[in-house]
Order: sequence, then structure tokens, then C-alpha cells
Amino acid sequence: TTTTEETKTEETPAAETTDEVKTYKVGVAIYQFDDNFMTLYRNELKSYMESLQTDTVKYDITIVDGKNDMATQTEQINSFITQGVDLIICNLVQTSSADTIVNKVVDAGIPLVLINREPLAYDADGKPLDEAYEGILNNPGVCYVGADARQSGTYQGEIVAALPDKGDANGDGVVSYVMIEGDPENIDAQYRTEYSIKALTDAGKEVECLYEYLDNWDQTTAQQDVANALSQYGDKIEVVFCNNDAMALGALQSIQQAGRTVGKDIYLVGVDALAEAVQDVLDGNMTGTVLNDDVGQATAAADATKLYVEGSAVEQYYWVDYVKVTKDNASQYVK
Repeated sequence: TTTTEETKTEETPAAETTDEVKTYKVGVAIYQFDDNFMTLYRNELKSYMESLQTDTVKYDITIVDGKNDMATQTEQINSFITQGVDLIICNLVQTSSADTIVNKVVDAGIPLVLINREPLAYDADGKPLDEAYEGILNNPGVCYVGADARQSGTYQGEIVAALPDKGDANGDGVVSYVMIEGDPENIDAQYRTEYSIKALTDAGKEVECLYEYLDNWDQTTAQQDVANALSQYGDKIEVVFCNNDAMALGALQSIQQAGRTVGKDIYLVGVDALAEAVQDVLDGNMTGTVLNDDVGQATAAADATKLYVEGSAVEQYYWVDYVKVTKDNASQYVK
């Protein structure tokens, strides 16, 4: 590490002792800078880590953009290892590549804090299981900081189920919806897709999926796909579920362009509680969103970093709760 131990001998009076500054190099690998939520996250992470600095402890933080390319991110991790960083924080491009990253970092003897995208165990066909990833469980130098995406999906469904018509805007007894998904390989996207609908069926509603679109968290792609869906299915669409707010904002543009009215003849929900989305909830242009607590997660990741460099005990998992955001409480989350 780059730490310098405080020096003090019996011959040196305590009054003359000066504490030397310990500077820890921290490499942060983000899957993609263009992601709205991860922009908030990385800015909060840097700001909070800087606030943890003291006269004797400093953090030299380098944040890199993986550009949503696993090969690029792997090169960046290799570079951090070569530079001899004291700790790596990684927001994986692909959770299925966790083994590659974890093994490299563990073999280099560097603590690793995985954030935001939870790696899970996989079956023989490469499908994620509802089981903890062994690379975390078997490595005291590796931890995960994030939120349980099942909760976010459940909250989306519960927001719709709590409406007076439970999402059945046309009153035909069936909630007909389109699902706007993020990266299909990402476990958050899979859980939000599954559990949002499970919450509706658990509430006793019959549902019909008109179409699922894979829009990779992208606002523009979502706008185009929702426009296509509205053109194809028209008034039959009652709910648009989006795995994140960026896609929900794109969906809203197409909903409005099609002459539909959120809250009247269609409902729209997202995840992240981005500032623009929260304002849309307040204005009645979105039915609701789910707060993905960037501040809470970034704080927990920074705190785990601090524990590692101090040599303190670190838990394997740090969970941060989601929060439902509707018109009733949205004013609390305006940024």
C-alpha cells in the first residue's frame, strides 16, 4: 500500500511527534458514465469519500468509464492492479464476468467493493440463480454494496395495485401492459421485470403482457419502442413498466405524443427517482417511481472502503432499501 506508518521512538518526546499523512489510492470502475443513476452515484461517492479525509488520511480517487464494454473494464481493472491501488470499487459491466474480475483482484491482494450490480451464482446454462455468488462468500477481501432489485420490482407493482382501478384503466378485468427492460443479462432488470408483475398477480389482478422490449436502460430506444407499442396496441395498453427512469422518461414522450394521459387512460412507473422523474410524478405525468438510493449506496460503499483500509472487519453484504415514490410523498425527494 501507499501508507506510511507514524514514527515514534522512546528518544522522541511526544510533543515533537508529527503524524504523517497516509494516502490511499482508490480505483473506481463504473460500467458507463452515460448512465443517469450511476452519474449521481459516482459523484456522491467521490464527494463522500473526500469528506472522510482527515489531516492524516487522504484518498487519491481515480474513476474510470467502462463504456458498457467488458473488455474495456477488464483492461481498467488490470491497470489499477498494475498501479498498485489500495482498493478497487467496481460497478460491473457484466455480472456474469464477476469471476474474472474478482479472481484478478483477489490474486493481487487488493480489497474489492462490488457495487450496484449484484453477481449471483449461475447454473450450467449460464442462467443466474437466486443464490449468493461464491466469489463474495469465499473472499473476506470482497464485499457487495447494493439494493435488492426484487424489492424495487415489487414496489413498482404495488404502486399500480394501490390505484383505485388497480391499473385496469379500461375496466375489462385485465391489466394489459408492456415491459421496458434494461440489459437482459443484468439481474436488476430481470428481478424488476419479474417482481413488478408478481406484485400485481399477488394482489389478485389478472395480467396480460402485450410485449417486452429490451432497451438496455436507454431513453431514446425506449421512446422509439413505446411509440411502436402504442401504434400497434393503442388503447389496449394500460400500464408501461420501465426498469429505470431514463427509459420511463423516453416512454413518457411517446405516451404524450400519442395523445394518451398518464393517470387517466394509462399508467407509467420507473425506478431510480431521478430528479426529472420525481418532478413528473409530482406533476402527474408519471404514476410513480422507486427511489434507488444513490446517496445511501455511495455512502455504504465509501464506509466499506474506509473499513478495509483501516484493517477493520467488513461484512460481505451491505443492503440499502428502496423507497416507493408517488404523488403523496414525491415532494420529499425533489433534488
